[in-house]
Amino acid sequence: MQTFLRYGVILSFFISLISLAILILKTFSFGKRAFYAEPQGKGRKGILYAFTRGMMPWEKESARKHLMTYIAGVFYHSGIFSAMLYIFSLVVPFNINIYFIYLLRILMGIGIVCGLGLLLKRIFLPFMSKISCLDDYAANILVDIALILAFAVTFNQNIRTLLFLVTIFLLLYLPLGKIRHCFFFFYTRILFGVFFGRRGVLPQRRLLRF
Repeated sequence: MQTFLRYGVILSFFISLISLAILILKTFSFGKRAFYAEPQGKGRKGILYAFTRGMMPWEKESARKHLMTYIAGVFYHSGIFSAMLYIFSLVVPFNINIYFIYLLRILMGIGIVCGLGLLLKRIFLPFMSKISCLDDYAANILVDIALILAFAVTFNQNIRTLLFLVTIFLLLYLPLGKIRHCFFFFYTRILFGVFFGRRGVLPQRRLLRF
């Protein structure tokens, strides 16, 4: 049964990857915007900024004003990536050093706490609940369940079957819901960096002060 489900996880991964790639290709159907102004900077510098300094909270007003949420999001995603790495090690499979598993447990544990905290914030803060849709809750809950199961499997391998089933569902849901931002994030940051880098807006020039 577990062997069948392992292949199911692999198949779901490729279905999800192909679906996401198709969504990316569809964006090209809108055509390419023509630039008439002379470039004032370089796109590659904008891309470098977008994936480095531009990720820092002090560079983004929304993150700067909600620092705790930003930090919780960082740990939440660290836990998710740790869980995906651990699931990958079960599916392939390959052995992970016990001390590395300890590290993954810590990251997944913190990720679970942060993920549930962000879910409660969305439920109980009026301004958050008003702008939230069903997909916001479904995405958070589904990822939290996968995180909890991956964390639990590090202690009890007997529930691997349940983890694989949830992982299959998560991968198939990924292109359909907001979780696909984990894939589109890199694409949009590249477009962001190229556009503003070319205009010379990013990276911002540091003014000399005397």
